[in-house]
Amino acid sequence: MAADSEPESEVFEITDFTTASEWERFVSRVEEVLNDWKLIGNSAGNLSLEKGEYTRGTWGEKSQEINFADFKFLITHHFLKKEREKDTGKDKIEEDAFPLAMEDLLCMNNDFPPRAHCLVRWYGIREFVVITPGTNCEAIVSESKCNLLLSSIAISLANSGCQVPIFVQIQQKWRRMYAGECQGPGVCTDFEMVHLRKVPSQYNHLSGLLDIFKSKIGCNQSPLPPVNIAIRFTYILQDWQQYLWPQQPPDFDTLLGGEVGGVEFGKLPFGACEEPISELHLATTWPHLTEGIVVDNEVYSDLDPLQAPHWSVRVRTAENPQCLLGDLLTEFLKLSFRKESTEDILGRRLVEDEGKENSDVSTALSKLTEPAATVPISKLSVSNMVHSARKHIRRRRHDDESQLNTDILNSVLLYLFPDAAVERSSENSKNKAAQANSCEKAEQDKTSVCNLFLQLKSAPSDSLTYRLALCVCLANYNYGGLRAVAHLWQEFVLELRYRWENNHLIYGLAVGPPDLRCCLLHQKLQMLNCCIERKRARDEARKVLEANKERECRGSGAYQNSFPLPESTTTASTSTREMSLGKSWDSWSDSEEEFYECLSDQGEVEAPYTEKKKDGSKSKAEGRLHPFNNMTLLNSPDPLYIPLTQEPAPMTEDLLEEQSEVLAKLGTSAEGTHLRARMQSACLLSDMESFKAANPGCVLEDFVRWYSPRDYIEEEEIDEKGNTVVKGDLSARMKIPDNMWAETWETARIIPARRQRRLFDDTKEGEKVLHYLAVQKPADLTHHLLPCILHAAILKLKEE
Repeated sequence: MAADSEPESEVFEITDFTTASEWERFVSRVEEVLNDWKLIGNSAGNLSLEKGEYTRGTWGEKSQEINFADFKFLITHHFLKKEREKDTGKDKIEEDAFPLAMEDLLCMNNDFPPRAHCLVRWYGIREFVVITPGTNCEAIVSESKCNLLLSSIAISLANSGCQVPIFVQIQQKWRRMYAGECQGPGVCTDFEMVHLRKVPSQYNHLSGLLDIFKSKIGCNQSPLPPVNIAIRFTYILQDWQQYLWPQQPPDFDTLLGGEVGGVEFGKLPFGACEEPISELHLATTWPHLTEGIVVDNEVYSDLDPLQAPHWSVRVRTAENPQCLLGDLLTEFLKLSFRKESTEDILGRRLVEDEGKENSDVSTALSKLTEPAATVPISKLSVSNMVHSARKHIRRRRHDDESQLNTDILNSVLLYLFPDAAVERSSENSKNKAAQANSCEKAEQDKTSVCNLFLQLKSAPSDSLTYRLALCVCLANYNYGGLRAVAHLWQEFVLELRYRWENNHLIYGLAVGPPDLRCCLLHQKLQMLNCCIERKRARDEARKVLEANKERECRGSGAYQNSFPLPESTTTASTSTREMSLGKSWDSWSDSEEEFYECLSDQGEVEAPYTEKKKDGSKSKAEGRLHPFNNMTLLNSPDPLYIPLTQEPAPMTEDLLEEQSEVLAKLGTSAEGTHLRARMQSACLLSDMESFKAANPGCVLEDFVRWYSPRDYIEEEEIDEKGNTVVKGDLSARMKIPDNMWAETWETARIIPARRQRRLFDDTKEGEKVLHYLAVQKPADLTHHLLPCILHAAILKLKEE
C-alpha cells in the first residue's frame, strides 16, 4: 500500500517561464520601435558640425505610442535633419568609436541654440529619443517607477545595440525633468538632473560651479587640465507697461463711436488693444573661454555683460492678444461658414419685427367684434405661446446682429459711389473723368511695387470691388455682423440695378472687357459695365436715327436717305425702340431697318443686298470704314474696304469655363468636330457678312487677303506676252474639302454689322450678371472678397 501511495503524494507542477510579462513586452516594444527607426548599431558618422548649424538647421521628429500594461507612453525621436544625404567619405566609422552623442557633449560649436528642444540646449546633442507619459496619463513621480523605466531603457539599449541616448520624462511635466542613458562599446553615460528651489550662494558664481564639476569628474591627474567654459547670462524683462508704446494705440473713439464719415470706411483698423509682447529676453554670451582667463567669485567678477562678445534678444508674445486687424480678418472669415441667404436673414427679421407684440392676422376681425380682454384668447393657445417664445429666443440670440442704420448706410454708399452725390445730368462727364482717372491710376499701379492684385488675384486698390471689400469687412466687424453685411449687399445690388436700368456707368471700374487677372466678382462688375456701355451706345444711335427720320419726314422725298450716318452710330450695335426682355433680336433689327431705310417690316431684309439687281447694277455698299492698303477687289476695279464689324463678346472666367466644357463634351467624332467649329465661327460669320455688305461683288479670296493675309499666297509669273504678272491663290489649308471658311462664306448673307444678330446680347448678359449678384449669399460674398481684403491687409501692414 505504501508503494501505491507514493506517486499520489507527489504533485507535479509546471511553471511556464516562456510567457512574457508586461515589463518584458514593454522592453521588446521599445526595441521594435528603435529597429523600425533604424537606430540600431554605431551612430558615429559625420562627427564635425559647423558653428551655428543647430540654429540654421531644421529639426525633425517622429512619434509612436507604446504601452506598459494599460499605461500609455509616447516615444519620440528628435533629430537634426542632414543637409547632405551622401557622406563624402572623410568621416569613416571607426571600430569601438565613441557614440555620436558623447562627441556632441564635448563639442562647443553649438552651445545655447535658441530654437531647439530643451535637451539640445542643456546637453548639445543632435539626436535623441524621449519617452513621455501619454496625454491623459499622470506623471511618473514615484522613485520605483522611475528606476523601472530606466532599467527597461538600459536593457533595450543593450539588446539592440542602439547608441542614441534615450531619455524618460519624470516628475510633473511642467518641470521638464528628464533622466536618460547612452550606451557605447565599453562606455556608458548617465544623464541626470536635479531641481533646486533656491540656488546656494556658493554655487552662484563660476568658481563654485567649477568646484562641483571637478569633484564630479574624479580625474586622477594631480594638476587637472584647464576646463573649457561657455557662459551665458539671460536677463528677462516682464513689466514695461508704464513705458510708451513704440506705436500709437488705436483710436477707439473713431472706431466705435462719434460721427461716422465716408472716409472712415476706407481705412482698416490696426493696432493691439493690449501689449502683445509678454517677455523680452536678452542673452549675453561668452562662447569659448578657458579656466583662468576670467575671474568670477563671491567678491569680484570679470564677466561684465556690456563687454560680452555676443548679444542676442528673444521676444515672447502674449498667448492671444487682441489685435484689431487680426480680429477683423478672423470675424470676416467666420462669415464664409454661414449658410443663410440674404433673403433668409433680412426676410426673417422683417417677419419678427412685424409680429412683435401683435397676434396673428387671422384674429383681426375677432378683435373688432369681441370685447377687449386682459389676455386675448388667441394668446392662450399652445402653438401661439410656442411661436411667441421662439420669437423672443431668436431675437435674443441675434441681438449682436443688426441691420445698418440709415446714416451709416448712406455714408457707405457714398464712399462706394461718390458720383451719386452729383446730379444725374452731369453724370456722363463725371463718369468719363472717373474712368480716365482710374485708367491713369491703373497705369501708375503697374509700375509701382504696391501692385499686389496680380499675385493675389484680387482687384486694383482704387476699384469698386476693393472698396466694397473694405466696407463689407468693417460693416461685419463694427456695425451689426451678418445682418449688416446682408443689408449692405442688398442695397449694393439695388444700386447696380438702378444704374443698369438708367444707363449710368458704374464708378471705379476700368473700361474694357473683364480683366481675367482679377477676382470673379470684379469681372462680373466689369461685365455689367460693358453691358451698360453697349446699351448707352445703342440708345444714342437710336436717338440719332429717330432724329434723321424726323428730318426726312419733314423734308422732301428728294432728300430721303441723303443724311450721312455718323461713324459713332455705325460702330454701335443695333438700336431699338424700347428694350424688353421678351423681344427677339430679329424684331429689333427689323424695326431699326425701318428707321434707317424707311422700309416695311416684311421680307425687305435681303432684297436690296443681292449682288446684282435685275437691271444689272450692283447693290449699294454699306458699313464701310476706309480702304485697305490701296487694294482692289480681284473681280472688280473697286477698292477693297475694311468693314465696320461687331466687337467680340466679352467673357468672364466662369463663362469661358462653361464654354470650354460644352466644347469638350462634343467629343472627337467628325460630327462633334464639325459642330464645335460651327459654334466657334460665329464671329467669323459676322465679319464675312459685314465684308460682303461693304464690298459688293467680292469673293472669298478678297476676304482672306484682309482677314488672314498669310492664307493668300502671291507668286510672280510670266504671261504669254512676257510680262511679269503677280498671281495669288489660297493656301493649302483653305483648299481642304469641306473647309469651314468656304462653308461659312457660302452661308454668309450680305448684311452690315448694325443689322446683324448681336454677337453680344448686352440685355441678356446684364440681367444674368444682376441675377448672379442677387443670389449670392453672404458666405459666397466672403469667398469672392477674401483676396481683396488680404490685399488691403498687406497694404496696411506695409503702411504701418
